[in-house]
Amino acid sequence: MKKTELIGKIAEDAGLSKVAAAAALDALLANITAALKKKDGKVTLVGFGTFTKTRRKARNGRNPKTGEAIKIKAANVVKFKPGKKLKEAM
Repeated sequence: MKKTELIGKIAEDAGLSKVAAAAALDALLANITAALKKKDGKVTLVGFGTFTKTRRKARNGRNPKTGEAIKIKAANVVKFKPGKKLKEAM
Protein backbone atom coordinates (compact mmCIF):
# COMPACT_ATOMS: atom_id res chain seq x y z
CA MET A 1 0.00 0.00 0.00
CA LYS A 2 1.33 3.42 -0.97
CA LYS A 3 0.92 6.63 1.03
CA THR A 4 -1.84 7.98 -1.22
CA GLU A 5 -3.79 4.72 -0.88
CA LEU A 6 -3.36 4.85 2.89
CA ILE A 7 -4.61 8.45 2.99
CA GLY A 8 -7.66 7.46 0.94
CA LYS A 9 -8.42 4.55 3.28
CA ILE A 10 -7.99 6.72 6.40
CA ALA A 11 -10.30 9.37 4.92
CA GLU A 12 -12.92 6.75 4.08
CA ASP A 13 -12.80 4.94 7.43
CA ALA A 14 -12.72 8.10 9.59
CA GLY A 15 -15.16 10.12 7.51
CA LEU A 16 -12.57 12.81 6.81
CA SER A 17 -11.56 14.65 3.68
CA LYS A 18 -8.41 13.40 1.98
CA VAL A 19 -6.72 16.71 2.85
CA ALA A 20 -7.50 16.26 6.56
CA ALA A 21 -6.41 12.62 6.47
CA ALA A 22 -3.14 13.59 4.77
CA ALA A 23 -2.52 16.27 7.40
CA ALA A 24 -3.20 13.78 10.21
CA LEU A 25 -0.88 11.17 8.70
CA ASP A 26 1.88 13.74 8.13
CA ALA A 27 1.52 14.96 11.74
CA LEU A 28 1.74 11.38 13.03
CA LEU A 29 4.87 10.62 11.01
CA ALA A 30 6.51 13.93 11.98
CA ASN A 31 5.88 13.29 15.68
CA ILE A 32 7.18 9.72 15.52
CA THR A 33 10.31 10.99 13.74
CA ALA A 34 10.82 13.76 16.32
CA ALA A 35 10.45 11.29 19.20
CA LEU A 36 12.96 8.89 17.64
CA LYS A 37 15.51 11.71 17.19
CA LYS A 38 15.68 12.21 20.95
CA LYS A 39 18.45 10.52 22.96
CA ASP A 40 16.22 7.72 24.28
CA GLY A 41 14.11 7.55 21.12
CA LYS A 42 11.17 5.20 21.61
CA VAL A 43 7.54 5.27 20.46
CA THR A 44 5.05 2.68 21.73
CA LEU A 45 1.64 2.28 20.12
CA VAL A 46 -0.15 -0.18 22.40
CA GLY A 47 -1.40 -3.15 20.43
CA PHE A 48 0.42 -2.10 17.26
CA GLY A 49 4.08 -2.11 18.23
CA THR A 50 7.16 -0.24 19.38
CA PHE A 51 9.67 1.78 17.38
CA THR A 52 13.08 2.10 19.04
CA LYS A 53 16.28 3.85 18.02
CA THR A 54 19.46 1.82 18.40
CA ARG A 55 23.09 2.43 17.54
CA ARG A 56 24.76 0.09 15.08
CA LYS A 57 28.52 -0.15 15.65
CA ALA A 58 31.10 0.46 12.95
CA ARG A 59 32.17 -2.75 11.26
CA ASN A 60 34.12 -4.19 8.37
CA GLY A 61 32.29 -5.29 5.27
CA ARG A 62 33.00 -6.40 1.75
CA ASN A 63 32.05 -4.81 -1.55
CA PRO A 64 30.06 -7.59 -3.25
CA LYS A 65 31.01 -6.45 -6.73
CA THR A 66 34.78 -6.22 -6.27
CA GLY A 67 35.35 -8.25 -3.13
CA GLU A 68 37.30 -5.34 -1.66
CA ALA A 69 37.19 -4.89 2.13
CA ILE A 70 35.44 -1.68 3.23
CA LYS A 71 34.70 0.02 6.53
CA ILE A 72 31.04 0.62 7.34
CA LYS A 73 30.45 3.62 9.60
CA ALA A 74 28.45 3.50 12.83
CA ALA A 75 24.83 4.59 12.38
CA ASN A 76 21.57 5.07 14.19
CA VAL A 77 18.87 2.67 13.01
CA VAL A 78 15.20 2.22 13.83
CA LYS A 79 13.87 -1.15 14.91
CA PHE A 80 10.22 -2.16 15.08
CA LYS A 81 8.78 -4.81 17.37
CA PRO A 82 5.16 -5.70 16.58
CA GLY A 83 2.61 -5.66 19.39
CA LYS A 84 0.31 -8.47 20.45
CA LYS A 85 -2.73 -7.38 18.40
CA LEU A 86 -0.65 -6.96 15.25
CA LYS A 87 0.93 -10.39 15.72
CA GLU A 88 -2.49 -11.99 16.21
CA ALA A 89 -3.84 -10.25 13.09
CA MET A 90 -1.09 -11.81 10.96
